Amino acid sequence: MPYRLGVSRPDLDVADLPTPEEVFKVGRIGPKELVKYAVGPSLIALGISIGSGEWLIGPRTVGEYGFVGVGWVIVVSAVLQTFYNVECSRYVLATGETPVVGWGRVPPGWKLWVPLSVFIVLFAFIAGGWAASAGQGLYALVHGVVPPRGAEEPRLWAIALLLLVFAITAAARRVSRALELANWGMIGAILAGLLLIDLFVVPFELWWEGIRGFFTPAAPPPGITATQLGALAGFTALASGLNWYVMGHYRDKGYGMGHRAGYLSGLRGEKREILASGVTFDDSPENTARWRRWYRLLLVDMWGVFFVGAMLGMLLPAILMAQAVRLSGDKPTDADVSTFVAAALDEEYGRGMFYLSLVLGVLILFSTQLGIFEAMVRVTTDAAHATSPRLRRLIEGDPRRFYYPFMLVLLVAISVIIHFTLPQNLVNWSANMSNLGALIYPFLLIYLNSRLPKAARPRPWHYVILVLNFLFFGFFFVNFVADLVGDPLVTF
Repeated sequence: MPYRLGVSRPDLDVADLPTPEEVFKVGRIGPKELVKYAVGPSLIALGISIGSGEWLIGPRTVGEYGFVGVGWVIVVSAVLQTFYNVECSRYVLATGETPVVGWGRVPPGWKLWVPLSVFIVLFAFIAGGWAASAGQGLYALVHGVVPPRGAEEPRLWAIALLLLVFAITAAARRVSRALELANWGMIGAILAGLLLIDLFVVPFELWWEGIRGFFTPAAPPPGITATQLGALAGFTALASGLNWYVMGHYRDKGYGMGHRAGYLSGLRGEKREILASGVTFDDSPENTARWRRWYRLLLVDMWGVFFVGAMLGMLLPAILMAQAVRLSGDKPTDADVSTFVAAALDEEYGRGMFYLSLVLGVLILFSTQLGIFEAMVRVTTDAAHATSPRLRRLIEGDPRRFYYPFMLVLLVAISVIIHFTLPQNLVNWSANMSNLGALIYPFLLIYLNSRLPKAARPRPWHYVILVLNFLFFGFFFVNFVADLVGDPLVTF
C-alpha cells in the first residue's frame, strides 16, 4: 500500500530497506569497507566546505581581528550545520528523494517550494566568487606574482576551471563517484599540505591561540560587523541553511532507499533512470534494524568525516593566515586574500613555499568550485525531472539530456557574472544568502521528517536543534538585509 507523505506529490511506493552489504556488494561492513565504500557524500560536502569559508572568509576574518570572539562562531556554526546535514540526509535515506524534491510535499505544495528552492540556490551561488578566487590563485601560480586588481586573465582561468568541472562530470560513469574520488585526492593533499606548512612555519603559541579561540566565549572584536560574522557563520562548514543542496548525493551513493531511486550517470556510464517519486519502507522489525544500521553509517560519515574535516579545514588555514599577518606586518584585504599567505611566505621562506601555498590554495578553491557548480546543476535537474512529466518524455527517461546542456548554460552565465566585482565581494554575498535558507528549510524539514515511517523519525531534541539553526543563521541574514538597505541591526 503506498505511503502518503505531505501534499501535491505522488504517494511513496513501499519496499524493504536494502542492507548496506547488498548496496555496496560486500560480505560485511568492517573498517576497510567503511572507508572504501560507505564514506563518500561527506567528502563532496567537505570539498565544498574547505573552500570559500576556510580559505577566504575565515582566514580573512582571523587575519584582521584575531581568534578570540570569532572562533566560537566557527564552532557553533559547524555543530549546528552538521546536525542540519544529518536531518536533511535522514529524509533522503528514508525516501530516496533528494531534498529539493521533498520540499514539494510541504504545504502549499511543489509549485511554491520547488521553483523557489532552485531559485534560492542559483541566486546564492551563481555569483561565482569561488570560481573567480580560484582563477586568481591559478594566475599567481602560472605567473609567479599576485594578479593586479581587476585583471582579466584570472577570470579566464576561472572559466577554464569551470570547463574542467564539465569535463570531470562528462568523463564519469557515475557522477557522484567521480566527485568522491576527486575529493579523496584533493582533501587528502590539502589537509596534509596545510599540516606540514603549519608545523614548519606556525609557532606553538599561535596553534594554542587558534584552538583556544574556538572554545573561548567572548564578545566579537571591536570593529567587526555582524555582516562579516554572518559571512563567516554562513560559509563555515558548508552553506548554513542551504546545505541540503549537497545531501542528494546520499541517493546516488545508494544509502537507504536511495538504492531504490536511481542515480545520475556520466556520459561514459550507461543510461540510468531516476524515479520521479521516491520509495519508503514499512515499520517491520527487519526494516527498523536496517534503518538503524544506515543511520549509524550516516553519523560516521557526517560527524567522523565532515565535522572533523571542517574544523581542521578552518583551523589550519586560519593559523597560517595569522602567521602570514605577523610576517608581513600587513592585513589581508578583499582584493588579495586568496594570495595573501603565499605572498607573505614568499618574502620569508622563498619561492618554494610561495608555490606550495598557491597549489594548496588552488586545490582548496577548485574543490569548492567542483562541488558548488555540479550541485547547482544537480538540484535543477532533480527538480525539473521530478515535477515535469513533459520533460521526462522529452529526455526519454535519461536525466543526462537535461543535466549537461544546463551545465553549459550555467557555465556561460557564471562566466559573465564574475566580471562584475571582486571575488571576495561575491563570496560574501553567497555566504549571507546561504543564511537565508535557515529562515525557511529547518521548518520544512520538521514537517517532512515528523511524517516519515516511525523508525526513521527524529527524536524531539532534534527539532530543537533545527530551531536553533533558524535562530542563529537567521539572525545573521536579517542583519545582512538591514545592512544592505540602511544600518545593520548590530555593530561591535
